[in-house]
Amino acid sequence: MRVTASEGRAGAFPDLRRVLDASGIVGTWDWYVTRRTVLYDEGSASLLAGDPGLAGRELQGSEATAGIHPDDLDWVMAEMRRAVEAGGLILAEYRVRRPDGSVRWVLSRGRAYRDAEGRPLRAHGLLIDITEGRDEGQRYVTHAALSPAAAADRLMDLCIELRALAEAMPSSTLSLLVDLMLLEIGGATAEPGARH
Repeated sequence: MRVTASEGRAGAFPDLRRVLDASGIVGTWDWYVTRRTVLYDEGSASLLAGDPGLAGRELQGSEATAGIHPDDLDWVMAEMRRAVEAGGLILAEYRVRRPDGSVRWVLSRGRAYRDAEGRPLRAHGLLIDITEGRDEGQRYVTHAALSPAAAADRLMDLCIELRALAEAMPSSTLSLLVDLMLLEIGGATAEPGARH
């Protein structure tokens, strides 16, 4: 008989199992970035890989993500990669599809770590079933704090998208406003002595 980490702790602390159940914690995950593998406990394997029998095995690619809802898979994987690159907190809500076809909402909360040279190394965290308290159609991802340069790059990308959309609108004022934002971002990121 296998005992999961949470069951082992719960045996030592009888109230812990009740606390874990009440909090919705259903599993744990470990992502070994350099090996490009993940390791799930039984609860996470059931939800993320779609098979609790895969618990304790290092998984890769589609085998590791088979349970993630197809409409969420691309953005979830992009967000996980971004969070691991940035280091620090990982927090994302997304849907998983159970083998019986039902859909559950989960919150994946973890932390990413880097090696001494600052390269992504490993991430680990919890999987929490949040279906009961979830409003359909909403999701959020908490991003790690961006550096000023990264924030400026992101703002620039968004403004370029806005500029293209504004050109499709009948109002020339919208394009002008976006241009002013682009000008301000450019000025804010210029070298300290370069701004007039």
